[in-house]
Amino acid sequence: MPEPPLPPFSVLLPVYAGDVAAHVNRAIASVSAEQTLRPAEVVLVRDGPVAADIAAVLARAASGELTGGVGVRLVELPTNVGLARALEAGLAACAHAIVARADADDISLPERFATQVPLVAGGLDLVSAAIVEFTTDEHERGLVRAWPTDPAAIAALARFQDPFNHPAVVYRRAAVAAAGGYEHLDKLEDYWLFARMIAAGAQVGNVAEPLVLYRIGAGAYARRGGWTLLRSELGLQARMLRTGFTTPFQCARNVVVRGVWRFVPTRVRRPIYAVVTRLRGR
Repeated sequence: MPEPPLPPFSVLLPVYAGDVAAHVNRAIASVSAEQTLRPAEVVLVRDGPVAADIAAVLARAASGELTGGVGVRLVELPTNVGLARALEAGLAACAHAIVARADADDISLPERFATQVPLVAGGLDLVSAAIVEFTTDEHERGLVRAWPTDPAAIAALARFQDPFNHPAVVYRRAAVAAAGGYEHLDKLEDYWLFARMIAAGAQVGNVAEPLVLYRIGAGAYARRGGWTLLRSELGLQARMLRTGFTTPFQCARNVVVRGVWRFVPTRVRRPIYAVVTRLRGR
């Protein structure tokens, strides 16, 4: 018997004034026209006013010029509300039960959705994939960020760090809603959502092979440190402890290890991260 057709799905991609128009253009094309399994729609969330060049890219996408005819739904927020609130607005606009996340400066490889969407259609509530870092030339690829694929290993790791790559996630919208959706927590809103999804019993997985090219800008590693991230980190750990997702010992360990990590100098943080990532991949 022939395989049943895969369900339609949405792509959710937020854009804001800090993005680069050429990167937005490339990201939109990569999640639509270039996919071997195309989405039914791309939901673009304009998080506040943007410059004319980005507005022009959004207009080209809405016309179908960038998407190969894939429909675009443009959600225009009058002011910048931050990633979590922008994603919530975008999710509310998505027409389909399965939603793929994408960022405005990354590139989804052509087989991404053909690999991930069947896994969600087959019963998973949340699936991510490995990603590959690059700087300016997408053909010059660097560090691979991969996570465990076994659900038990994913759940165990989630007590210490985010076991998913957010730019490569595909999830069931109902499972996101059942966990309470995105909540504002600067740069850690995805980890907090995924922890709540796991706690709520979501079926999760990871694809071992890289499916997204992850753009590393000049300040990418620097932005993962400092007082702002420490405040978010402490807020995250308090929430995970309060909800019972972590034990008091796990919370204390995380505050010490992850808190100190926020103040490791950037020139040291990147090589340490690379070593740890390679060891984890083995």
